[in-house]
Amino acid sequence: MIIRYIADMHFDHDEILAYDNRPFASVEEMNESLIRRWNEVVSPEDLTWILGDFCAGSRDRLKELLSALNGKKAMILGNHDPEETIMSLADCFEDVAQYREITDQGRKVILCHYPIFSYRDHYFGAYHFYGHVHSSYEWNVTEHAKKLIQRLYARDDLMRMVNVGAMLPYMDYRPRSLDELEEAAKSLS
Repeated sequence: MIIRYIADMHFDHDEILAYDNRPFASVEEMNESLIRRWNEVVSPEDLTWILGDFCAGSRDRLKELLSALNGKKAMILGNHDPEETIMSLADCFEDVAQYREITDQGRKVILCHYPIFSYRDHYFGAYHFYGHVHSSYEWNVTEHAKKLIQRLYARDDLMRMVNVGAMLPYMDYRPRSLDELEEAAKSLS
């Protein structure tokens, strides 16, 4: 089993095409591509952590999308995920939470929809995967703050924060493993 991560998929969200400048002609094309790209990398035994902002649709639509995607799913709630709707489908998820600390291949990973600048064990090599800020100015500020802290302590093994927003080039609208995200983190440093 491989654990994978992705945030900000925004299925059925019309405005997201322009907001992220997504390379799709329509929401329908985006939805089809997101499902195809997910299923190309996720096997039935894999677990994918969805770090918020999954779907703008109804409960039935959410259930339909979840069943179209390979593997097991766990959910970190985002600002576009109605908690009541998600909890009504709790049996579709391995876990649902606002925040989680997990171990993946012996490495600690902090999961939250929102970036956290002073997350638990950031001095000791823990990773923090988040979404919410897309590829916006807020993400630039987050990356800048991360680099300032790394410089302050002269350690590039601090602040292993990685934005797992689907729209980012290293994500390519696909869930990614910790090893893949570790490589992405190196390229961002």
